[in-house]
Amino acid sequence: MTGYAALLRGVNVGGRAKLPMADLRAVLTGLGYADVRTLLQSGNAVLSTDAAAEEVEQEVERALLAEVGLKTRCLVRTGDELRAVLAAAPFPEATDGSKMVAAFVSATPDSPEFDPATLDPGRVVVGDRVIYQWCPDGISNSPLVVPAVEKKWGVAVTARNFNTVTKLAALF
Repeated sequence: MTGYAALLRGVNVGGRAKLPMADLRAVLTGLGYADVRTLLQSGNAVLSTDAAAEEVEQEVERALLAEVGLKTRCLVRTGDELRAVLAAAPFPEATDGSKMVAAFVSATPDSPEFDPATLDPGRVVVGDRVIYQWCPDGISNSPLVVPAVEKKWGVAVTARNFNTVTKLAALF
């Protein structure tokens, strides 16, 4: 079985897309996933399954819509993938994990016409299915990478600060 972190887009943020974590655990357990645990209140869960990552993403999205009426995107990463994101952090000066963001993308275009680094030069770097953003003045005072990438690349994106990514990686 493979362990995955399921990252839901926009759940329990700003009072929108409310989803109690007990409900998320129930949906994931109902899908037959094992070792289901949630982290924080913002749509982070870990689970184990023999299914492929893409299948898990689709199953979770369908089940959330059918069972709790929540339409959202789900991106999954393995524990190794989360640790690789942390290890590849391109900003050594970014020691405060609450100000370092990993924006997970469903896919990276082969030849994107839009470079997210232009939104915040020197503070945004595109990695392997992730976009790093260092926000030394705080996330709320930094350019919004997620909506621009979703629009320009036509992909799903969900962001987590490094403190959360570190806690998720530790669950594996």
